Amino acid sequence: MTSDELNQFTKNLFWDADPDDLDLEKHKNYIVGRVLDYGEWNDWLFIRSYYGIEIIKDTATSIRSMFPKSLSFISVMTNTPEQQFRCFENVKKKVSNPFR
Repeated sequence: MTSDELNQFTKNLFWDADPDDLDLEKHKNYIVGRVLDYGEWNDWLFIRSYYGIEIIKDTATSIRSMFPKSLSFISVMTNTPEQQFRCFENVKKKVSNPFR
């Protein structure tokens, strides 16, 4: 990721990866997932302007695991029922039994 692109994101968003090794296209699933779960509003605005809402929706529907609040957010933002996201069953289990 170039330093200009990196500066668009919250500083600690990629705490477990070397941002210089990230590629916005190659690591799209990781970046979108990280922004949905841990990002701030400005991170969302950047990926929305970079990828567009349809690509974010297509990417998010294939993500295996997501926080319940992230699933609700992306469902509303893309006008897509939560059931259409791959992570829906896992999220539903976590919400119904939070001590699991």
